[in-house]
Amino acid sequence: VSTLVGVIAVSIAQRINLINKPILILIGCISLFFAGLIYLFIQLGREEIGTYSTLIANVILFSIILLFIIWGLWKKINVYDAFVEGAKEGFTTAVRIIPYLVAFLVGIAVFRTSGAMDMLVSGIGYIVGLFGADTSFVGALPTALMKSLSGSGANGLMIDTMKEYGADSFVGRMSCVARGASDTTFYILAVYFGSVGITKTRNAVTCGLIADFAGIIAAIIISYLFFF
Repeated sequence: VSTLVGVIAVSIAQRINLINKPILILIGCISLFFAGLIYLFIQLGREEIGTYSTLIANVILFSIILLFIIWGLWKKINVYDAFVEGAKEGFTTAVRIIPYLVAFLVGIAVFRTSGAMDMLVSGIGYIVGLFGADTSFVGALPTALMKSLSGSGANGLMIDTMKEYGADSFVGRMSCVARGASDTTFYILAVYFGSVGITKTRNAVTCGLIADFAGIIAAIIISYLFFF
């Protein structure tokens, strides 16, 4: 859901026409692939799901690495030398983005320790409660909100939520779902734009946050459907 909404948001912002044959075929193939995975997992038990998912992930990862090597040999490229040169550039890039990461991490620390996140979550819960809706999801919001800022921060809040409410509780499970429903938008922007010195991000922040918001809403709805 988050990916689909993000693609649509970017297409609207950049005036890209998504109604064309190649894109529709690609979306159809991706949809069929995930539908097949969901159907497969429904037929399997919990232990079998863990075994097959680990196996599939390892095969995909190994296949990608092998594909790069084969492609380099086919193009008559010295794969090892190309890897070494890439590693050198990677170190240079890592040094270049340090100032951006420091500023970003300080911002996250201020946001958490100042109580701004707690105020935001409490405000959302209060507004939802005014409409008479269930507010059980509020306990998982810190994890969902932190995910847009930091993956490790979201992991920490997810673990704290499971410790407070219980790993098998509704809030604990929703926290896990919300943890994987969006991406670290601000961290990604800081790293990738900072690595190439881009300061004007145009619509990237807005579209990324729209996608994250859609992922959070989807996580809440799906958690209610499965666990409530």
